[in-house]
Amino acid sequence: MFIWLIRSLVIIAGPVIGWFQISKDAKGILIGVAAALLVLFIEFIIEKIPLDSIVAGGLGAILGLISAKLLDYTLSLMENENINAFASTYSLLIKLVFAYLGLIIAIRKKDELSLLEKDIQLTSRKIQEDLKILDSSAIIDGRILDIIETNFLSGIAVIPEFIISELQLLADSSDSTKRSRGRRGLNIVEKLRVNSFVPVKIFNKDYPGIKLTDGKVLKLAEELKAKVITTDYNLSKVAVIHNITVMNVNELASVMKPVLLPGEQLTAYLVKEGKEKKQAVAFLEDGSMIVVENGRQYIGKRMEIVITNILQTSTGKMAFATLKEEYLK
Repeated sequence: MFIWLIRSLVIIAGPVIGWFQISKDAKGILIGVAAALLVLFIEFIIEKIPLDSIVAGGLGAILGLISAKLLDYTLSLMENENINAFASTYSLLIKLVFAYLGLIIAIRKKDELSLLEKDIQLTSRKIQEDLKILDSSAIIDGRILDIIETNFLSGIAVIPEFIISELQLLADSSDSTKRSRGRRGLNIVEKLRVNSFVPVKIFNKDYPGIKLTDGKVLKLAEELKAKVITTDYNLSKVAVIHNITVMNVNELASVMKPVLLPGEQLTAYLVKEGKEKKQAVAFLEDGSMIVVENGRQYIGKRMEIVITNILQTSTGKMAFATLKEEYLK
């Protein structure tokens, strides 16, 4: 209502001002009406333009005019009649061109300026704060959420916008497996954002010149001097080559497995046959595999066993055990 009142006043004021200040006849009234309509038209156009674009465009135009004025001043110092004549003749045109360029450049590049501001803000804190970038494999895996909620992770978790875009692409996939992984990843991101243990920042920056997401993760880690949290073996190796610290969730899970020692007694569920005669294979809750001698006949049962030997292999540790009743004989 207030806006329409102002518009009405403008429509009335236009011809009144035209009558008293321009000409006390139809000409003055028409000019006043035209000026009022022009003001309302400009308001209609501006209403549809975002405020940040208006501010950026205004500042850009002002900087363009200042640049044009500096150019005029520089040319006047050259004391060349032809140049001075050219500058004088086309002075208005030069100012219009510079103002237009300043306005367009400011409007088109204002988003990049916003990103630069975020870069500066985040980079200025990186010395005091420990940044950790989460890649899509670590997010989809989901264990990072448990690690955070148990206070084993400090600093700030950074989720790049291009990682969220990758998860969204997976969630929209026609392949059911990819779609499930993408949706799980997006759910984990939402849970990470509302957790109260570690701050999670969404970093809105992309690298159009880099096609692979892994390459973008490494580039961002280099710029922010951040660590990378992942479950991707290949990404871990490439990151090490680039002197980027990697925190592999799988490696953490491996070192966190309970240490089995010869003579230790425990209960395990025998699930399948072993390679050798009478052997059975059991798995602990953490996934550790144990080969149980003379346990084949007890497959499908939970038995008490005793660790007899630990063998280090290229893929990890393998434990050998025997049934407790045989061990005690």
